[in-house]
Amino acid sequence: MSALPHQQPKSARDNRRVAFATIVGTTVEWYDFFIYANAAGLVFAKLFFEPAGNDIALLISFASVGLSFLFRPLGAFLAGHFGDRLGRRAMLVLTLILMGAATTLIGVLPTYETAGLAAPILLLLLRILQGISAGGEWGGAVLMAVEHAPRSRRGLFGSFPQLGVPLGMLLASGVLSLMSGAISPGAAFVEWGWRIPFLLSFVLIIVGFIVRRSVEESPVFAEIATRKQQTRVPIVELFKKHWLLVILAALVFAGNNAAGYMTTGGYILSYATAPKGLAMDRTAVLLAVTASAALWFVFTLISGYLADSIGRKKTYLIGYACLIVTVFPLFWLINTGNIWAMLLGLSLFSVGLGLTYGPQAALYSELFPASIRFSGVAISYALGAIIGGAFAPAIATALVQATGTTMSVSAYLLIVALISTGAVLVIRERKGIDLGIDNQAEQEVGATIFDKRVPAVAADIAAKV
Repeated sequence: MSALPHQQPKSARDNRRVAFATIVGTTVEWYDFFIYANAAGLVFAKLFFEPAGNDIALLISFASVGLSFLFRPLGAFLAGHFGDRLGRRAMLVLTLILMGAATTLIGVLPTYETAGLAAPILLLLLRILQGISAGGEWGGAVLMAVEHAPRSRRGLFGSFPQLGVPLGMLLASGVLSLMSGAISPGAAFVEWGWRIPFLLSFVLIIVGFIVRRSVEESPVFAEIATRKQQTRVPIVELFKKHWLLVILAALVFAGNNAAGYMTTGGYILSYATAPKGLAMDRTAVLLAVTASAALWFVFTLISGYLADSIGRKKTYLIGYACLIVTVFPLFWLINTGNIWAMLLGLSLFSVGLGLTYGPQAALYSELFPASIRFSGVAISYALGAIIGGAFAPAIATALVQATGTTMSVSAYLLIVALISTGAVLVIRERKGIDLGIDNQAEQEVGATIFDKRVPAVAADIAAKV
């Protein structure tokens, strides 16, 4: 008997193409996010919200950064629905174009001075489009990577989309540093230099579109489509049968996301450079954060190998243990005001970040049944991002203002990490499970340690024996 489509071996060239195609999209997504987050702190308050007054303008500017999170679930619902009905690749291409187009258009927006109230309204609308796109992008990239992967290497292949976060951070930091320090320093950066990083997203769209169009549809979905076994309303099916699993999967991600947004959300940068605080050199702090992103990249990749060798759960537990033991030393070292101590703290912290991010794609993909997998993966990720990262910088700021110490921030991160560790312990290791539609019965049950059910087919066989 010939192998099923999702079991057909792929050539090394096919594997490289899939890996590159999945990493491109997440890199674009996070490049766009970090460019926006930095521009919000540097120029958007002045260019789009200045009539509100300096303090309020800055608050609105930073609030616009978090606006995208509120619309990620909508993107996840839409991409999940159509991804389970029309295919993974179609959603992967569509979300890439939507994200890149929104980012590019921000680069040509008129300012409040030239367009009045229309300028901030257009900026917020484009930010909403970015959020919708981001909500669907990750799920498509993950499933294309994992469902194309050899069964024994899903952890590694699934880590490739995850590498887009540190890569996007490195790319955004590099482009911004180049524009503000060399090409358009001083007033030129405010006048026109900030636009260039946004316009560069157009180039990434073209590269990503060409690469992603060259990759075949996920073999799992191709098999579903051939047999016409798509679920009519996958989201309804997901929440009817697997609502608890969605919550648990979201909680698994929350601890990593809350910790990650201490750096990627700009909290540590703001805290360390505040004139009334540590008043550390902004460039030095940026370089320390960038260096930690490189280490984050390395350990995300390492975790992909670990997930294949020792399992997803063990890798996660090791990663969360690393985060738990570093949440207090992180701020102890930062509070010394010494840049090298800060770099050490961020580096130690990045080990746990990488180890709890790399295995996520394989773990999520193996939790949900084939017919509703896109919906399950995308929605769990979006909810986890809201629970964990959307408000983490704001919570950290409020805690320090209320308590006067960063010990409260460390305690907050510790609590979220412990909750995520508990969620990991509840979920069952499903490394190597057949992801094809023929194995839907096994995929439907047994995803948590409390679920003792076995597939009906297996039960029938056992009864006959």
